[in-house]
Amino acid sequence: MFGGTAARQAQRKERQLCRQVQEAVSDALAALRDDVLQDVWVMQVEPAPDASRLAVVVQVGPGTPPEVAAVRLARVAGYVRAEVAGAITRKRAPTLAFQVQPPEEEP
Repeated sequence: MFGGTAARQAQRKERQLCRQVQEAVSDALAALRDDVLQDVWVMQVEPAPDASRLAVVVQVGPGTPPEVAAVRLARVAGYVRAEVAGAITRKRAPTLAFQVQPPEEEP
């Protein structure tokens, strides 16, 4: 009868964590003095496969090759994870895996 309540609460907590991490990553990237990373937009954050590892899906700005952004994100990943750790209330900060998407085509 009450079996689904715990599962729903766990999903709610995961969604809440993903929103917090999305905000923290956006803020951390905006604070950097890197014109490529300041034009990166954090599209979504989702568990991969659970909340201990999160996939951060970002989109680069027009004119920026996704490969360039991926290299720069890898360079600042430790800093971004530290900023996330300070922004969330968890014993351990999740590992972040960045997935870079190209900019959307203009119609």
